[in-house]
Amino acid sequence: MPRRAGHIKGPSPPAVHRDRFGGALLAACVATFSLLVGAQSQMESARIPVPFSSGKPGGLPRAWEPVKLSDRKRPTAYALVEDGDHVVLHARASGAASGLAQFFRFDIRIAPIVEWRWKVSAMIEASDNRVGAKEDSPSRLIFAFDGDKSSLPLFERSIFYITEKLSGRELPYALLQYVWAREIPVGTIVEHPYTRRVRMLVVASGPGGVGRWHSLTRNLHDDFRHAFHEEPGILTGVGVLTDTDNTGGTVEAWYGDIQFKTTER
Repeated sequence: MPRRAGHIKGPSPPAVHRDRFGGALLAACVATFSLLVGAQSQMESARIPVPFSSGKPGGLPRAWEPVKLSDRKRPTAYALVEDGDHVVLHARASGAASGLAQFFRFDIRIAPIVEWRWKVSAMIEASDNRVGAKEDSPSRLIFAFDGDKSSLPLFERSIFYITEKLSGRELPYALLQYVWAREIPVGTIVEHPYTRRVRMLVVASGPGGVGRWHSLTRNLHDDFRHAFHEEPGILTGVGVLTDTDNTGGTVEAWYGDIQFKTTER
């Protein structure tokens, strides 16, 4: 259960908009990770996260679990499928938004490099990650971090309070998302329209390469510092999100294994 600290007075959206506000923020916070399992101190102690390729087609990957964003949102459909010689995660969203996540605790200073590959079927027409009403993406990786919420400005703490009351879940201190945007230039950092505690880093943009696999490598530790201008805390989970709830379109995405490395190759 989230820790209750009493009502925090401060700026908040009008009452008639609170449900929509909370739902939109929850869509950004697919990793509203309230369940934390088994602390990890060494990369050798467990495969983090569990690779999609180790599963069997037709179900969900072991140790990954669906993350519902709202009872009012249609869930994205996730399932393991065969793609050539590999088993990968397939996502299909039709006016939908929900995530798939694995929860753990890990110090990314041990292995700050994250590698993955993904493929999308199309861009989402009219989507724009800078605008709340258009904030959809065909593919994104989301990383949740722990931290001291009491150090945040009053307005940010108010947002946490409102959203946690609406959702019944405790939000992470910060979320960094790697997104494929429709037209925002690669390298752009986008603050979520409703909270500065969610930052999106555009790592792919536009229709070039649609329908083909793309391999990406990022230094998660350095990207967090660049996006938030502070040191990252403990990583508490990893999620994927394919969503079209704001624009109402249909899109598919495929995700390959997500791996942490100690150094870039």
